[in-house]
Amino acid sequence: MKVRLPQGPSRNDMLKQVQKMQEDMENLQADLDEREYTATSGGGVVSVTVNGKHQITKLTISPDAIDPEDTEMLEDLVTVAVNEAISIAAKTSEEEMGALTGGLNIPGMPGGLF
Repeated sequence: MKVRLPQGPSRNDMLKQVQKMQEDMENLQADLDEREYTATSGGGVVSVTVNGKHQITKLTISPDAIDPEDTEMLEDLVTVAVNEAISIAAKTSEEEMGALTGGLNIPGMPGGLF
């Protein structure tokens, strides 16, 4: 007596699905790299914008934040704003890539965020 197991997707179908996922991930990564993320600190006296590659594209410092007697405060404000902008970019990328892949950890795939 032969037992027939239900047949799932063929290898070709699975390969096509993986290739489609890879293409979707590459497109999403390109989109994420072009996006801009902005964060502020000190009640808005320092504003930093980074792109999806975590590169600073804009830095704005209000004259109100400049005190020659307290440069350490300005340094802290810039550091906080930069770190927050990078964190927003990374979190957005991780969430959107995770939604696309279902949270799969796929070595070698674009993003490398998992």
